[in-house]
Amino acid sequence: MVASAPALAAKRGERLFVELASSEREVSEAQGLRYRVFGEELGAKLKQGVGGLDIDEFDAYCQHLLVRDTRTGQVVGCTRILTDENAARLGRYYSQDEFDLGAIPRLDGRLLEVGRTCVSAEFRQGSAIAVLWSGLASFIQLHGFDYLFGCASVPLGEQDIQAAAIMNRLRRHAMAPEDLRVVPRVPLRTTRVPDDILDAPLPALLRAYVRLGAKVCGEPCRDPDFEVADVLMLLDVDELNPTYSRHFLERAASL
Repeated sequence: MVASAPALAAKRGERLFVELASSEREVSEAQGLRYRVFGEELGAKLKQGVGGLDIDEFDAYCQHLLVRDTRTGQVVGCTRILTDENAARLGRYYSQDEFDLGAIPRLDGRLLEVGRTCVSAEFRQGSAIAVLWSGLASFIQLHGFDYLFGCASVPLGEQDIQAAAIMNRLRRHAMAPEDLRVVPRVPLRTTRVPDDILDAPLPALLRAYVRLGAKVCGEPCRDPDFEVADVLMLLDVDELNPTYSRHFLERAASL
């Protein structure tokens, strides 16, 4: 089963374009990329990583957003979209496995959760994340969502020090108000960082969230299967950073 919603029109740019998966075969392409990135490259312990695919029970309830290389047609980036309506049918959001979401599911407005986001290694320094976000922006506009949230992963480092250093930066610049804080089910092993490591660079997906105006909803959850820490990010669509949102919304308007 492929979760359905009015689709985005595929936009073919100079090198990359974004579209929603519309068949089981296209969903399998996303699952294959996830397996290669998470399972083979990063060594994650995938619960249902069989046949070269990363599959879980959420896939059938999600729309799958694909970034393709125009020249080859290959899927080089993907994320999946779980709407509030489909989360209600399933009985939970994906991030509830890692966090007590507190007040977030009760926010006044339509909620959209994104997750399992990944990009092929050779496209991580290019525009793939921007193209992915333009597709998300188009989906949000098309369906009238008010909030977007999801987990962004950060590397742990030895004794979780790298994740703690990244959190140093996020606490200063991007924390959500207290009433929107979540509680991680598995906290970091340490929140203390040596004096010579005050903070650390943000990974690309997390940097994109922050630039758009998303807020960090509290401390990260340690994910031992993926050997990362997950930070829950919340974006109020009405509070998009105008400098960066203009770029994504203008790109989305052409989809």
